[in-house]
Amino acid sequence: MAAAQDAILEELRRLRARVPQLTGALVADADGLVLAQDTPGVDPEAVAALTAATRALAAQLADETGQGDLRELLVRGAYGYVAAYGAGAGAVVTLLAQDRVNVGRLHLEGRRAGARIGELVDSALAEPAQAITKAPAKPAPARARAARTSRAKPVDTRAAATAPTAARTTTES
Repeated sequence: MAAAQDAILEELRRLRARVPQLTGALVADADGLVLAQDTPGVDPEAVAALTAATRALAAQLADETGQGDLRELLVRGAYGYVAAYGAGAGAVVTLLAQDRVNVGRLHLEGRRAGARIGELVDSALAEPAQAITKAPAKPAPARARAARTSRAKPVDTRAAATAPTAARTTTES
């Protein structure tokens, strides 16, 4: 994954060069864990976690309103934009941009970068899975015999608990 992380970071730097109004970019997995980031002045872990939570809600909104699967997310604040694009099966590219960014260009470059980064992430995640499936099968360990339990009949405590008891009542006159 280290080689893929370097390639992802290089793609983020190229993206920032193509869209000069970008102030930050990061890639995170669906759980909000940072895979690569170039976000000076911003806490990347917080942005990744918030992106994951916001994407989950936006996906529910898109589904509930019959819009299909969520593809991207755009938030406009007073000082700029936060855009999130799917990157492969389990990652997201989050871009931070100034208010003066050309939003059409942001979408065009964000979608392209998401597709390229998605290929990098998916191939990096597939490598460990391939290594696991190619590993030789280990023989199953011999099962230890369970300790034998006593065959004595258990004491029935219900009989004593349910037997009627004679209650005495004393009245003074």
